[in-house]
Amino acid sequence: MLDQIRIVLVNTSHTGNMGSAARAMKTMGLTQLVLVDPQALPDENSFALAAGASDVLANARIVPTLDDAIADCGLVIGTSARSRTLSWPMLDPREAGEKSVVEGMQHPVALVFGRERTGLTNDELQKCHYHVAIPANPDYSSLNLAMAVQTLCYEVRMRWLQGQAAEPEDEMAYPSAAQLEGFYQHLEQTLMKTGFIADDHPGHVMSKLRRLFNRARPEAAELNILRGILTSVQKARVPD
Repeated sequence: MLDQIRIVLVNTSHTGNMGSAARAMKTMGLTQLVLVDPQALPDENSFALAAGASDVLANARIVPTLDDAIADCGLVIGTSARSRTLSWPMLDPREAGEKSVVEGMQHPVALVFGRERTGLTNDELQKCHYHVAIPANPDYSSLNLAMAVQTLCYEVRMRWLQGQAAEPEDEMAYPSAAQLEGFYQHLEQTLMKTGFIADDHPGHVMSKLRRLFNRARPEAAELNILRGILTSVQKARVPD
């Protein structure tokens, strides 16, 4: 099950952080590392800091975009150290570990970490079902990337060790991130055609709709119904 949980590092600038993150992962039993558009490839420094986890770093998947990293994931949790203009469903690290282990029984899960200095962008955070913040000392909340990775990996391992990670009783099947993105594109196209949102400025409304549907977590069958509704609206609309 732990192989279903991947650590995703976005646009990492310091190669040493890649190795330290790999070491943090392996100590907790996680091995799936994805590097999104790293500013430099893993080097001697990264492998030195990976220590006994050089295999995790050597097998890391490198992709150009966050969409590529999470396309097949049914649950995406993004780390966020500060409040955003548009609030999003929040988890603490323990809740993030709980959800990751329980849903990892059904589909791939991504824990996404942003840039060392600026974190994840708002657009990247909107691709996540939940945000997680580590409740560090507000007077000194300076956590480096590997520390943040270690904290969440520890919570994943503690939940896994409980040996109670059973599938939900109703065996809900959630859509992948790629399927959700397809739905959002379909929704935006439909709302543009009906005139509900302006062609030149869809962002604000779509951000709120993304938050709504991410909070609702529609199942795969429900998402198919929603897409069917959108298709029926497109077919029924009388051309101008």
